[in-house]
Amino acid sequence: MAWVGAARSQGTKSRTLLSPQRRNLAGACLAHLLHDGYTDQLYALLPIWQAQFGLSYAGLAVLRALYSGTMGGLQVPGNRLTAHLGARLVLVLATVIAALGFLLMAAPGGLVMLCVGLVVAGIGSSLQHPRASLLVTTTFGAASRGPLGVYNFSGDLGKAIFPAAVAMLLTISAWRPIIGGMALIGLAVAFALQWLVPRFPFAIPPPQKQAGKARSGKGFGLLFTIGALDTATRMGYLLFLPFLLHAKGGSETAVGGGLALLFAGGAFGKAACGWLGQRLGVVWTVIATEAATAAIIMATLVLPLQPMLFILPVLGIFLNGTSSVLYGTVPDLAPKGDTGRAFALFYTAVSGAGGLAPIAYGVIADHSSQTIGILASALTALVIVPLILLLRPALPDQV
Repeated sequence: MAWVGAARSQGTKSRTLLSPQRRNLAGACLAHLLHDGYTDQLYALLPIWQAQFGLSYAGLAVLRALYSGTMGGLQVPGNRLTAHLGARLVLVLATVIAALGFLLMAAPGGLVMLCVGLVVAGIGSSLQHPRASLLVTTTFGAASRGPLGVYNFSGDLGKAIFPAAVAMLLTISAWRPIIGGMALIGLAVAFALQWLVPRFPFAIPPPQKQAGKARSGKGFGLLFTIGALDTATRMGYLLFLPFLLHAKGGSETAVGGGLALLFAGGAFGKAACGWLGQRLGVVWTVIATEAATAAIIMATLVLPLQPMLFILPVLGIFLNGTSSVLYGTVPDLAPKGDTGRAFALFYTAVSGAGGLAPIAYGVIADHSSQTIGILASALTALVIVPLILLLRPALPDQV
């Protein structure tokens, strides 16, 4: 009879590990890992597309904006259109559409088909962010800040894995088969989400809405702006990073390794900046990370290849870590307590900035130099410092 008790104990353990809460979080994290990986693997392809299609820096930024701009612009309408659908269906649908977009990119058809595929993939990814974030928030209620940090961390894992994998594969294969393989991975993830996320997700009833400064429209508007500028800094620098590595003598492998090092540091930065945020508060954490970001970006301009690769993980900590602090503040400042709409609006700002800012930096670089474009991204980080000080009165528990 001992084996019966052991079997029952194992069954209870399995049900605990696969509880609705954990399945919701695991599903949201899996979707985030894939979609963020899809987004940032494009950076490894920019030098290839520049050579094949003869594009300028601004042209490359426009090409990438077809994905990120579509993703950002459709956050709010996509959230509204899918509000009556279950979380599982939305995440599966988003992933299938994004994967189909990458299949279109891999198809013959030149630059036109590539552009169409980028737009379709952007449509799919626009559905994922607000719905997965809301799924985590409703699942864990007032205790959602920690799970949201895990959700953000999963996105950075995707950012570290996918660009590095694409860069490595580019040394042995043309880019279209690689993109086709990434599309197949997306379809496999969609199938996994269908199994993983419960049909009727577990949800904690929302607490009563709090009145006061934490719900002021002004506070959220400033957070909206800060999030956009933080993303502009990150995406602007990433536009130039592959070319900066090439200019210092780096190969395709070095480019992939550099991106992986940066994003690995970013993944650690989510946890590190969350820890700092709890001890220093949102304001001083953001000031410290943005100042460090600007300083290290400037350092990468003058360092040789090997020392630059050495500090890229450190840069990633600050470059990506700030977003975790800002992201975790969205529920605190959600206008009228509407967290789902607040996430959609915040992601609109983030994704919109991610699409438009590199175009601006690209134009600057095309009319001056790559160095000036990179310096512009560093200065954008410093603009955030006075804005976060203005946000301080709206934040709860700030000293």
